[in-house]
Amino acid sequence: MRIKFAIIAAAALVAGCGSASDCAAPELDWIQSVGAKSYPATEKVFCVNDYGAVGDALTDCTEAIQQALDACAGSGGGRVTFRPGIYLTGSVFIGDNTDFEIPRGTMLAGSQDIDDYRNIRTRVAGVEMNWPAALINMTGVKNSAISGQGVINGRGKPFWDKYWNMRKEYDPRGLRWIVDYDCERPRGILISDCENVTVRDIVLYQPGFWSLHILYSSYITVDNVIISNNIEGRGPSTDGIDIDSSHHILVQNSDINCNDDNFCLKAGRDSDGLRVNRPCEYVVIRNCVAGHGDGLFTCGSETSGSIRHIAAYDMKGLGTKYGLRFKSTCQRGGTIEDIHLWNIDMQGVRDPFIIDLNWNPAYSTSRLPAEYEGKELPEHWVKMLAEVSPEQGTPKFRDIHLRNVKATGAGTCIKAVGIESSTVDGFTFDNVSFEGAAAGSLKYARDWSFSDFSIEAPDALTVENCNFEAPAAQR
Repeated sequence: MRIKFAIIAAAALVAGCGSASDCAAPELDWIQSVGAKSYPATEKVFCVNDYGAVGDALTDCTEAIQQALDACAGSGGGRVTFRPGIYLTGSVFIGDNTDFEIPRGTMLAGSQDIDDYRNIRTRVAGVEMNWPAALINMTGVKNSAISGQGVINGRGKPFWDKYWNMRKEYDPRGLRWIVDYDCERPRGILISDCENVTVRDIVLYQPGFWSLHILYSSYITVDNVIISNNIEGRGPSTDGIDIDSSHHILVQNSDINCNDDNFCLKAGRDSDGLRVNRPCEYVVIRNCVAGHGDGLFTCGSETSGSIRHIAAYDMKGLGTKYGLRFKSTCQRGGTIEDIHLWNIDMQGVRDPFIIDLNWNPAYSTSRLPAEYEGKELPEHWVKMLAEVSPEQGTPKFRDIHLRNVKATGAGTCIKAVGIESSTVDGFTFDNVSFEGAAAGSLKYARDWSFSDFSIEAPDALTVENCNFEAPAAQR
């Protein structure tokens, strides 16, 4: 059965345009302003081997690599590089005006001892707290880069195993909501409070936690990066690229296989995210591919500071669990708006379009078990347990636009569910088609408009509590 919406916008968003891309530039003038505006000079070269690093996969090279990085930044900048080899290291920190080059034939192998990752103040999954540093860190840095065609191998499996073992202990005690925060796992790369940073051409494997986290930063470019986190198992919460309360970010020409969201936008969680109140905005993601993972393009679930002014185009999902994904809960708050998605092809994606305002309650809802009442609690537990009023905590999704989007071989074509107190409003679809085993459902939505929109499925799309009727089926 092929069904089509008969609802056509009075003034279609792309009326008069040859394609969606033709319409984007005049409508989204800010697209040209994203990404790094400078790149470090590389005339001065600092080789880590000259500082005692040995690429034998056995010698701890953390101190030697850090000495080379410090010497580079202290002299005004340049390039830090390696002779071919495998270099065992814990967390290292890049300074200003530094190009940290990992050349072809070089691998950085992350330590599997959590003590080799210095504790820092950071934000993890939407909450500011003390947490182990990433394998490679930029904090408060300007005009720097990570480059080269070498490999960063986080060797994260022991940290994945630690997480699953903690889940066995925490879940029966009603602590699913805090286990991710108590289980300290190093990220692959952290870019925090930075400006004019480039990450290009590298390959990143197996981080202990998120792969590449861009936090509180501006004018960042990620270009031609490969991330693969499903070697030696499927690493839990090994997101690909997380853009977190940052602005003017460009991600392009990248390929991600992971075990959570592939390309993800975040803006803080619950009371702590509302306190910080920093949006994620002015982001472009283009010419990218997602394979295994939980989201070709995801907004949330950390939405407290709002996510807005986003463009994702020329994207492909190949067997990804979710395609275009919007998720939050009624403790998060924030507004997700002015999102533009076009020229997107999804093949074998289980759920190509999904909206969920009550996402994963066991993880999202913090409740203190009786055995902990009256006891002194860690700072991050207190933050997670802080109550959020309905006025602050109810998120809003609106003004999201899809153009030239196609999904084939789907499971359920649409799963879009708002809530009575927060309908999902003002979505537009132009030249959008879904084909799958089930049409799906649409609930608590208002003012959606459709032009050349179709679903091919054995059943009809269910539409409930919307201010438009279900489409008529056409065979």
